[in-house]
Amino acid sequence: MGSIRSANTTPERTVRRILHRLGFRFRLHRRDLPGTPDLVLPKYRTVIFVHGCFWHQHAGCRFAKLPASNQDYWLPKLARNVQRDADARQKLEQAGWRVVEIWECETHILSAAEDKLRCYFGSNH
Repeated sequence: MGSIRSANTTPERTVRRILHRLGFRFRLHRRDLPGTPDLVLPKYRTVIFVHGCFWHQHAGCRFAKLPASNQDYWLPKLARNVQRDADARQKLEQAGWRVVEIWECETHILSAAEDKLRCYFGSNH
């Protein structure tokens, strides 16, 4: 598991390319914010988390299947990830930040990911 990346993943880079093409400027991985968001748009007081479907247990997603073996390890680990996400979201919202979650499976179709971001920020940001 040492080769599993937490930053600069392919889905995250995809979202960054889309945002940049749409004209947004952002900061990466601000450690001073709860949960260390993947992208921070200070001008819009918005943070974006790009979650891997397996690691963050995307409900109803085919990529979020639980492993069949070693469930004593995986179930608590993945549950902690989900709880940590919820805690970070709550803290950010209480501090006045808008929180956007983009799932790994949503980045597989570029037009859909771009549409989601356009809808969230509006066409004329």
